[in-house]
Amino acid sequence: MPIFSILLLAVIIYLSWRAAPRERQEDAHVHGAGQVGLLAALALFGVDYFTSYYYATGEMLHALHPYGLDHLAYYAILIIALANITFGFLYMYFLGVFKEGGGSFAAAIRYLGPAIGLIVAVVLLQDYVFTIVVSTLSGADQLLSLGQAGGIAWYWHFLIGAAMVIATWYITIRGRGESAQVVFTGLGIFVLLTLTMAVGLFIAKATNVAPLPRTEEIITTGSSLWSALFHLVAASMKGLVALTGLEAMADGVQFVINEDPGFVKWGKKRLSKLSWLWRYYSGKTGIGRVVQTSFLFYGAITTLFLTYFAIHFQAYDGVQGRSLVGNLAFIGFTAISEQGGVILFWAYQILAVGLLTAASMTAFQDLQAITWRNVAIGEIPEIVVYRNPKGTFTRPVTAAALAAIIIQFLVRGNTSTAIPFYGVGVFLPITIMGLAMRKHVKDHLTGRARTWGLIGTSFSTMFSALILVGQIVTKWNEGGWVVLLTMAVLILISMIILVSPAGYRDPEDIHRIIREKSRVEGAMGNMVEWQSLKMQEYRYRVLTAVADFMAIFGIMKPLSVETSIPAPAGEYEDAMKQTGRKTYLQQYLESQPKSAPRVGGAPKETVPEDEEKK
Repeated sequence: MPIFSILLLAVIIYLSWRAAPRERQEDAHVHGAGQVGLLAALALFGVDYFTSYYYATGEMLHALHPYGLDHLAYYAILIIALANITFGFLYMYFLGVFKEGGGSFAAAIRYLGPAIGLIVAVVLLQDYVFTIVVSTLSGADQLLSLGQAGGIAWYWHFLIGAAMVIATWYITIRGRGESAQVVFTGLGIFVLLTLTMAVGLFIAKATNVAPLPRTEEIITTGSSLWSALFHLVAASMKGLVALTGLEAMADGVQFVINEDPGFVKWGKKRLSKLSWLWRYYSGKTGIGRVVQTSFLFYGAITTLFLTYFAIHFQAYDGVQGRSLVGNLAFIGFTAISEQGGVILFWAYQILAVGLLTAASMTAFQDLQAITWRNVAIGEIPEIVVYRNPKGTFTRPVTAAALAAIIIQFLVRGNTSTAIPFYGVGVFLPITIMGLAMRKHVKDHLTGRARTWGLIGTSFSTMFSALILVGQIVTKWNEGGWVVLLTMAVLILISMIILVSPAGYRDPEDIHRIIREKSRVEGAMGNMVEWQSLKMQEYRYRVLTAVADFMAIFGIMKPLSVETSIPAPAGEYEDAMKQTGRKTYLQQYLESQPKSAPRVGGAPKETVPEDEEKK
């Protein structure tokens, strides 16, 4: 009954559109340009994680079913579930310590030093760019599933992926409010259509719909325990690619309004006995925690759902020229209605294309969050910073879009080729976050809280380190070794920029970049001012160490202004306590002695023309 399917689709689209958040003009005056609430944050910072549904399970099973090891998939799902819960709670704890956000970059600089912070900043930039690459190429795969054209020439994958990057770039630079409305509407349609598909799959199973024909032979690689274990670990690594959403929310909380979510306001009035719960989820920290709470179980539940039916119907990537999700969608929707199901199948796959394209928005938002800080600390040239009236940093968004298109061409439109770079970019920051939070627990907690805190942070650090190594080892033949090379090159380039004249920042430069060009106020601005001063201290130590080393060989060079003793950063706690009208750096600048007057007196100050006439 195609009429029923069309009406159902229309109702789903309408309900999702009505539920989507809308940015009101008056909110911009209260919260600031581009500041978002709970629903918008859930869309913008969760869409990458939520849309991993379309490719993570397919990648996981692709490491098992060619070898006849499908039954091991459920063990891989247990590993995925444990990782989601472990790292989810780690990042929720982080938001309680760093209420202004900043992600693993902020945690690293405070507790592990500027050198580690510099590495994190570089790796995060790589991670966000590859998030764009993987998401859009996965969208191209879903689009080609419509025409059962999975084996089409590689340049079609590239061209479709590049077009998706351009579309996402355009939506992003138009502003954070419009982006959230579009993405949330798509996520609402996704949830309702997925529930419909699930009903259809259970009907198909109950009516004994035949599995899809297997078109490939089982690869025999030996039946040893070690061989099976290797493929199991590889499957787990491929199913864990979307945990970048945790870092995204921790980094992007600066773009969230400092206001209680609606359910917290309701709970405080009607369920005051649960005051501890409402405190935990209050303010912008609470909004971030709500988003991260959704990550705890989503990955394992959706992967289990898709794995069960994929194994039952042999609906793997590439079968019938479709993706795994494409095959299951076709079976599920046509089980409800043969003719109408085709309409729903097309709608679901087109939606997949749109959402996977929109997943790039998470990366674009966090690229903005990390880039202006990288400029302030001296890692990126100042010209990159420009924030438009809608609160969007347009230049890093444009640069990332161009970089993503180039990488799509280099990997020849192949999603699997890009995933090793993506996975390493996710788990190195998580490992460093675990180390930083362990140092925080060690320094600030006592008694039982300290004991359990050390156990939790130590476990999360070791677990993420093992996954990081697994991402490289299990994907060595797919380009895992190249990841190490590219990271080393990027870190070297960032270090060269930092110690060059382009990396020099005096207190006036830092204040101008943060407060005037980036238009960041309050505690977040204080934190980045402290981070920038700390990085300049590190820059000075590196330059003097290089000069001392060169002096051993008789190469002497007088110190220039770029190697003069930098302003002291002071203590982190002192910077964050600054709440007056004057910023942390303003107080420092006013405390410094005025420069000696020049010959001929002080330069004439400019005044408005009308005052000059008076």
